[in-house]
Amino acid sequence: MSKQFASHADLEEKKVSFDKLSERAWAYTAEGDPNTGVVVGDDAVMVIDTQATPVMAQDVIRRIREVTDKPIRYVVLSHYHAVRVLGAAAYGASHVIASQDTFDLIVERGAQDMKSEIERFPRLFRAVESVPGLTWPNLVFKGEMTLWLGELEVRILQLGRGHTKGDTVVWLPSERILFSGDLVEYGATPYAGDAYYEDWPATLDALAALRPEKLVPGRGAALTTPQQVQAGIAGTREFIADLYAAVKAGAAAGKDLRSIYRETLEALKPKYGQWVIFEHCMPFDVSRAYDLAKGHADPRIWTAQRDIEMWQALEGEAAGLR
Repeated sequence: MSKQFASHADLEEKKVSFDKLSERAWAYTAEGDPNTGVVVGDDAVMVIDTQATPVMAQDVIRRIREVTDKPIRYVVLSHYHAVRVLGAAAYGASHVIASQDTFDLIVERGAQDMKSEIERFPRLFRAVESVPGLTWPNLVFKGEMTLWLGELEVRILQLGRGHTKGDTVVWLPSERILFSGDLVEYGATPYAGDAYYEDWPATLDALAALRPEKLVPGRGAALTTPQQVQAGIAGTREFIADLYAAVKAGAAAGKDLRSIYRETLEALKPKYGQWVIFEHCMPFDVSRAYDLAKGHADPRIWTAQRDIEMWQALEGEAAGLR
């Protein structure tokens, strides 16, 4: 492969933060790496997104044990992507929860996604040999479900399509704290290779309508004030809108994917180029937006081979812009 994924050069270890949002909620973040949420109920702990491997999940567990000895009974998958779900085995949870749409996506494309993501992100899949296989939910819901961790109400909601068709958020109404998964990013580039660009803004509206005062995004620092929450939602919305508008305009003008990619990268880089994983996400994001603009309503499956072919085609052409 003549040109490696941008993520292959991302080898620097990130500083981990484990931030207390309330007596009930914590955020495990690492400078733009995938985040994990922790909810401490009266009688059990819930983990939202698991890290990429069981070995990596051990650091989350260590930090949980610094604040509580309650059993970890629940794991929630915000969506199906391997970097979010393959660490689940480490927690020994009785219940692995996902939306029906996420379950269906694991059936349809989980194996291909697992191989694809492992090859894209070598640093994020440390000790990949510890992964026992695909993570299978054993508690599946449609629309929404509510759990009570003692007296703590936990609402698990599917507010609409965006990052994927199965996106799930966890909402603590008494705390006004939201765990958004990759529907919201902060200072990190949204990965939209499996996205529904036209639905994502309305899903963000539904998320904002909850009026969260604190929010744990999929990537980036925990947002601890209403103003930061609004900024995180707005930044994600703007990126999605700017990218899709640029790609749609190029497609309407009859330009090919390579030309549209070059022009979109050049247009967005001044505003978003400093965001984490910008260089990595853009080829995938533009490819999906181009498919949608050309009438492919649902995302095509990314395979390791498709990843390589796309990356070589687009990044080879764009080398002069880097």
